[in-house]
This record gives sequence, structure tokens and C-alpha cells, in this order.
Amino acid sequence: MKSPETQPLLVFGPHPDDIEFGCGGIIAREAHAGRKAHFVLCSRGEAASHGTPEERTLEATESAGLLGATIEFVELDGDAHLELRVAHTIKLAEIIRRLRPATVLAPTDVENQHPDHARLGKLVRDAARIARYGGFKELREQKAHAIEQLFFYAISPDAEPGDITPILIDISLPEVVSLWTQAMNKHATQTSARNYVEMQLTRARLLGARAGIDYACALFPNDPLLFESLAHAGKGARRF
Repeated sequence: MKSPETQPLLVFGPHPDDIEFGCGGIIAREAHAGRKAHFVLCSRGEAASHGTPEERTLEATESAGLLGATIEFVELDGDAHLELRVAHTIKLAEIIRRLRPATVLAPTDVENQHPDHARLGKLVRDAARIARYGGFKELREQKAHAIEQLFFYAISPDAEPGDITPILIDISLPEVVSLWTQAMNKHATQTSARNYVEMQLTRARLLGARAGIDYACALFPNDPLLFESLAHAGKGARRF
């Protein structure tokens, strides 16, 4: 079995651009280290005020390619229509079983954000659990798979959970920040309407300042992190 360090990241996004804005710095950091990612987008931004579904699909595809990621689109209920359905959970669990990732990223399930974001976070959490149930009849054609860890990313400050201590990923390398910025700027239909890029870079600078580095991005673990040794636990962000 491949180690978590060599297995691709599986990243779920509700709309084109959410992955890049919410955790693109982390994807860029992993890409710089040689780790691949696979994006699963659950709409094409049909309800957006800016950009057509065709334009946004192209932007997402080009941005993923820039980050060295593969991408697929799944049809659920459409932009701004996503509902919590068992059928959706099964479809996402099928993807998890097919790709067999160690690490899965999804948007947080905090309610005070676009409803698709929170609902997708809940669906992915349920799908990760169902993917490991060997007797689940709708998935019997695929071998059960248990992921190592599910992390949530926050697309905006309002989406950050108040009851989970985040882990911070150092993305301070200039080439990583540059790659992330380029990936965000690929979503021109959105960045032309609002300065999303500077908002995300400012968030990363503030998180970095908290840890005494230039830039950081936050992830929120669904489960307690398990380390084989304290030597693997990294260092605390608080600068005493």
C-alpha cells in the first residue's frame, strides 16, 4: 500500500474556484513537494452572478492543470440546489473507493456560508464513513476503503469552525505563493467582480503572522490527529 505521502489528495469543491480560494495554497505546497491532487467539483457554478457554466468549467480545468491536479465534475443537484441525500453520499463514496486516497479535503459544515458549502462538507463526511463499510450493498462492486484523515477547509473567515483548533500549513515559499496566486487568478469571472485573491492572501498572511512565518493556510481536522511519536507532531504556532 502506498504511504499517505505518495497517495494523491482527494479534494471536493462545491463550485469552480472554491478549492483554489479555500485551500489552494495547500494544494500548491503539496504540488511543489511532488504530491498530486484530484479535484471533484459538484457543480459548474450555474447560479453565479458572474460567468457562465462553460466559462467557469474552463477556468476550473485550467487552474487545476496549473496546480498539477486532475479534475472531474459530478452532477448532483446543481449550483445553489444541493440537498443532503443518501444517493449523493453513495456517489461520493464511490469516488473515494475508486481513488482510494489517504487524505480527503472538503469545505467546512459551518452553516453561515453558501448552503452548498456546508452541505457538501456533511455529504463528504458521511461518504468517507460509508466508503469503509464492506457490507454496503450499493457499493459491493468496489473494495471498501478507509481514508487516513478528513480535513475541512474554510472558503471564507465566516466558515471557520469556532470549536476546532486548526492545523496550519506553512506555504511561505515564494514559488508556492506565486503558484497559488496564479491558480486563483485563473478564475477571472470571479476575481473581476471582487478582489478574492487579496482577501485570501491577507488571510494567509494573518495566519502566518500568528505562527511567526510569512504565509499559512488552515485546515480543520474532522477527527483527533494520531501521531506515532511526538517527533512527528510538528511545532506549535504560538510564539512564546
